[in-house]
Amino acid sequence: MADFLAALGLVLVIEGLTFAAFPAATRRALETLLEAKDGNLRVTGIVAAIAGVLLVWLIRG
Repeated sequence: MADFLAALGLVLVIEGLTFAAFPAATRRALETLLEAKDGNLRVTGIVAAIAGVLLVWLIRG
């Protein structure tokens, strides 16, 4: 549970820094996401989730 909370904290830090440091670029990225097709977003999400699981699995052994 501690690892999950630490990972969640890191996600919040990274997203917060993105919004704080690059607000205009973040807004453009979000607008692009709104225009993307559901299928493309779904595939991107699945690929990102698999990459994240593999990364954690490689690091944590």
